[in-house]
Amino acid sequence: MASVMINGRQKTKVCEGLASVVTGTIEFSSRGDADVVRITDDVAEALAQSGLRDGTVTVFAPGATGAVTTIEFEPGVVHDLQQVLDEIVPPDRRWLHNVNNGDGNGHSHVRAGLLGPSLTVPFVDRRLTLGTWQEIVFCDLDVRPRERKLVVQVMGV
Repeated sequence: MASVMINGRQKTKVCEGLASVVTGTIEFSSRGDADVVRITDDVAEALAQSGLRDGTVTVFAPGATGAVTTIEFEPGVVHDLQQVLDEIVPPDRRWLHNVNNGDGNGHSHVRAGLLGPSLTVPFVDRRLTLGTWQEIVFCDLDVRPRERKLVVQVMGV
């Protein structure tokens, strides 16, 4: 292991070795309608089980009505996020997806597209590098409860 300076000010740890990739899943039930599910502990557990020390962990939500992001996971922020989603992408607007498919979740697809299906977090010394109040969350943006399965891929040394 070596330390290097970047731009003369930031100390960076360098770990060398053969890189490994460990892939797993996180499964849970969600309520739909912009349900925000905290998954930080599940991601940390996947990291612990990987046996890797330094690298990145990626969480990916297969499907078109789910998203992964970070927030401060407390009731006020969760409510504010849900309210902003309703304001920016209102469910009662005329969505062509609903006209074409009749499933009533056109806004769910747009919300998922805005938030994005994945998140990558670096880890150092087997610990996620999240900020003090930062939590990893899954947002179920569909119009009904769902069984969800997220892909968690840990890459590193």
